[in-house]
Amino acid sequence: MAWLLGSLFAGLLLTGCANSGTGAIPPKTVEKVDFKRYQGTWYELARMPMYFQRDCAQSEAHYTLRPDATIGVLNRCRTLEGKWEAATGTAWPQVPGKTDKLWVVFDNWLSELAPRVVKGDYWVLYIGDDYQTALVGNPDRKSLWLLSRKPQVTPLVREDLLAKARQQGYDTTRLIWRVSDSNIANAQ
Repeated sequence: MAWLLGSLFAGLLLTGCANSGTGAIPPKTVEKVDFKRYQGTWYELARMPMYFQRDCAQSEAHYTLRPDATIGVLNRCRTLEGKWEAATGTAWPQVPGKTDKLWVVFDNWLSELAPRVVKGDYWVLYIGDDYQTALVGNPDRKSLWLLSRKPQVTPLVREDLLAKARQQGYDTTRLIWRVSDSNIANAQ
């Protein structure tokens, strides 16, 4: 439940992350994201500390391309106790016709009060040619997710993602890594 409540405030947190023009140069995003190839399940390998994910031992995101060109978002979080929690939302391009920077709004009471105002940045910083790995962050470098189509990757792939994140100016020493299945209690 805490994860769901936290997602309520994620939009507010992420809304204030835009560069005002006085800070560092924002990270570079990919040229284009093919939403048809991007949709599906992504497993979070690691993330920066985020209040709304504080109880998540494992997280995954399920993206679905909708007929209106928006993306349906289903984020799932598994706690150390083995309990699954979920949050749903919608993503769409920040600039029409450009697919590298998205807005994300989660379905909650806060977004009901202020539709499309409480939104978070979702910048695709890197995506593998085969759409098997990705880096997603925000302009102020306080949010970062290392994503993969599989819950685990080889050490070489892991180090490659870390190097790409460091090249973009992210502090990878702060990352929280996915907990293995063997370290999660079976929910009864």
